[in-house]
Amino acid sequence: MTIRIAVVAANGKAGRLIVEEAVARGLDVTAVVRGENRTAAPNAIVKDLFDLTAADLAGFDVVVDAFGAWTAETLPQHSTTLAHLADILSGTDTRLLVVGGAGSLYMDREHTVQLSQTEGFPEAFVPLATAMGEALAELRGRTDVKWTYVSPAADFQADGERTGAYVLAGEEFTADAQGASAISYADYAVAMIDEAVAAPSDAHVGKRISVRW
Repeated sequence: MTIRIAVVAANGKAGRLIVEEAVARGLDVTAVVRGENRTAAPNAIVKDLFDLTAADLAGFDVVVDAFGAWTAETLPQHSTTLAHLADILSGTDTRLLVVGGAGSLYMDREHTVQLSQTEGFPEAFVPLATAMGEALAELRGRTDVKWTYVSPAADFQADGERTGAYVLAGEEFTADAQGASAISYADYAVAMIDEAVAAPSDAHVGKRISVRW
């Protein structure tokens, strides 16, 4: 059976590579975009995210939320867009996979300190990490949606190479033997599509996972 995937905000850097990875694997991919479809997806839904309805996303096995906001006035949309997608997928079997952030990864087993709260975390990225962390916290309260939040490594490299390899982890920050925490957008896309086609598909439902090299 071919898995049907919709990628929301597909024209963005992460979205385009996730679409590309899914198309390369022969999946049935639809790009959800506000304007011209600039992805490899053969199908497109041209709508603003907030205008999407349950009917628009009906029949998809997986919806990938690749939405991102970066300015002070738009940062709250991390929460509002995610809430809207959760609302229209509520009660369905469609999985919601969220392109998340690294700032909310925990630094201790007790889950009391997040990466964004540590010394040395770039001050410029604190507002973004806070907004994304708040969106995740709100999503954790949803039991009516089959969500999975996928955090990248701390060093998320937009132009990094595709190696096809990554390490899958959970809620806590991890690093390699040299202490580095990095992954490319391309290998993050590999991990995202691996999760989309995973069997059993409910292994990470209601959970946050993380990926790094």
